[in-house]
Amino acid sequence: MGQLIGLGQLPFPAYPVSVFSSRRGEKLPERIAGKGMEDTEDMRNQNIDGGKPFDWGRTSEDYAKFRDIYPQIFYDKIIGRNLCVKGQRVLDLGTGTGVLPRNLYAYGAEWTGTDISRNQIEQAKRLSAGQNIAYCTAAAEELDFPDQSFDVVTACQCFWYFDHEQLMPNLFRMLKPGGSILVLYMAWLPFEDEIAGASERLVLKYSPRWSGAGETLHPIRIPECYRERFDLVYHEEYILKVPFTRESWHGRMKACRGIGASLSEEEISLWEEEHQKLLARIAPGRFEVQHYAAMAQLKKKETEDFRDGSGINKGTGL
Repeated sequence: MGQLIGLGQLPFPAYPVSVFSSRRGEKLPERIAGKGMEDTEDMRNQNIDGGKPFDWGRTSEDYAKFRDIYPQIFYDKIIGRNLCVKGQRVLDLGTGTGVLPRNLYAYGAEWTGTDISRNQIEQAKRLSAGQNIAYCTAAAEELDFPDQSFDVVTACQCFWYFDHEQLMPNLFRMLKPGGSILVLYMAWLPFEDEIAGASERLVLKYSPRWSGAGETLHPIRIPECYRERFDLVYHEEYILKVPFTRESWHGRMKACRGIGASLSEEEISLWEEEHQKLLARIAPGRFEVQHYAAMAQLKKKETEDFRDGSGINKGTGL
C-alpha cells in the first residue's frame, strides 16, 4: 500500500559502479556529442554478482522480445501520481529497449531515453518506430542536458547500477523546480512461486555469484546522498501476477543478468537445454508468475532549503 514517508527512513549505502561509457552524438549536449565509442560495454561492480562483468547489449534481442512484461497496473500507478503525463518532459535513465517511454507514450509526455548500451538503444529505436521519442547512448553519470530540462527523471530496473554520489547532483541540476525522480522495480518472488524458484535455482547453478536471486517484497532503498537535495514523498509496494507461456518465461529468464548478459555462448546453450526440460516437467503451457512491484518518488527540494546562515547556496554552489 502507498505511503508518504521521510527519506531518512529508507537509507542504504550507494553502490559505486565502474562503467565503460558508450556514446554517440545524437541530439546530445555538447560535452557528450561527438565523443568516440568505447571498445566494450561491460559493466563491473563488486556489489553486483561478486564483480563479474556483464553487458546488457549481449542480450538485447531477447531483452526486446521478452522483457516488455509490465502489467497495466504498473503504468496506472505511475499515471496515478500525475507523473509522465502530458505537459511534462521526462528523462528515462537506463532505458534499455525503451519499455517505459514506449508504454507511457500515449499519456502525452515528451520522452528522452538514455542507456550505456549501444545495442539496447538500437533496439529501443526499432521498437519505437512511429513514436517521437529521443534516444541517446551515454552513461547516466555523464549526461549534461541544460539546467532545469526535465519535470521527471525515471529509473526502471536500473537504479542500483549508478554512481549516486556523481549522479544525484546532476539530476538535481537537470530537474525543474518541484521536479521528481521516480524509481521503479518489478521482480518475481522465488519463495512464493514454484516455477520462479525452480528457474532461479537453475540460474544459480550456472552463475553462482549472481546477486539477483532471493527477492522478497520490500521498499526500494534510496542512497543516503539523496537526502540532502530530495524528499522521498511517496513509496508503494504491491503484489501482482504476470502471465507467461513456457517460451516467454524461458526468454525472460535467459534475458536476465545471470544468463544472457554474462555467460558464454556455450554456457547459455547448456542452460537453455536444461531450463527447457525443467519447464516441460513443471510448467503448464500457460501460467502466471507471482511478482512484486515497487515505486519510490523523490521530489526536488526548494533552493532555499540549501542556504545556510552565511547566505551561500549549498545546493548549487552559487
